[in-house]
Amino acid sequence: MKWSTLKKQHKLILGLLFDLLGYVSFVFPPFDFLWAPLSGYLMTKLYEGKKGKIAGIFVFIEEALPFVDVVPTFTIMWLYTYWYASTKTSAE
Repeated sequence: MKWSTLKKQHKLILGLLFDLLGYVSFVFPPFDFLWAPLSGYLMTKLYEGKKGKIAGIFVFIEEALPFVDVVPTFTIMWLYTYWYASTKTSAE
């Protein structure tokens, strides 16, 4: 299964699930040691290309730093990809 070819609704559901998994570290802080690199990898698989790599690095750093886990990075990336970028393209 190629993650980057999923429908946008499926990517949104997965992104929300992955963002919720990031909150596990508030209850169990060592979870970040596993989740930070895994979330970066998953981001690069969901969104290919340069923007996926940049978002993967960003989500890795965000999940690795303490007390910054509240940012819903996967959802923000989905909004950027399917809402912001599409409105920017249609306006040109």
